[in-house]
Amino acid sequence: MTAAVFFGCAFIAFGPAFALYIFTIATEPLRIIFLIAGAFFWLVSLLLSSLVWFVAGTTVGHKDGPVQKYLLIFGVLVSVLIQEAFRFAYYKLLKKASEGLKAINPEETAPSMRLLAYVSGLGFGIMSGVFSFVNTLSDSLGPGTVGIHGDSPQFFLHSAFMTLVIILLHIFWGIVFFDGCEKKRWHTLLVVLLTHLLVSALGMIENQWS
Repeated sequence: MTAAVFFGCAFIAFGPAFALYIFTIATEPLRIIFLIAGAFFWLVSLLLSSLVWFVAGTTVGHKDGPVQKYLLIFGVLVSVLIQEAFRFAYYKLLKKASEGLKAINPEETAPSMRLLAYVSGLGFGIMSGVFSFVNTLSDSLGPGTVGIHGDSPQFFLHSAFMTLVIILLHIFWGIVFFDGCEKKRWHTLLVVLLTHLLVSALGMIENQWS
């Protein structure tokens, strides 16, 4: 049963992203490079967020009560801001790379920014999903029984669908974000930032209620 839960939740969480990779990215080496670079940018944003969290936690100390709650809210806010800042930095890098490619070889068609937005969003989403779900997925192999102490027995299934949603949202955010940068519609970037914050806040609220 544990193996069935493991593979079932893994396919739910990462199956659509894997299918998108196979059918739209795997056949083009340049897209694979951009995907890996996008995943790397998300990793760097996670590292920076972790450093900020570590400094804030060290400064506050081991205080209980509302201090830890406010520290968690601060951590989520900073993490989302850093992620979107790195998304913007990756857009600028891709823009420079595209212009450089055109300058070196004007006859060659450079990838469109909409395609690059999709690829980078998928890179962000896959890496985010891996880091948010891999530990939970490993626990599904046992030992232990989910729900034996009154918790939801559908915890792994719920986490798998949440990971899937986050991956797809990163693709959506990447496309909308790049489009806003291209057309200089800065309110679009604000919409991406606010919806990212909203999803993170809803995750915190759900965890508190559960």
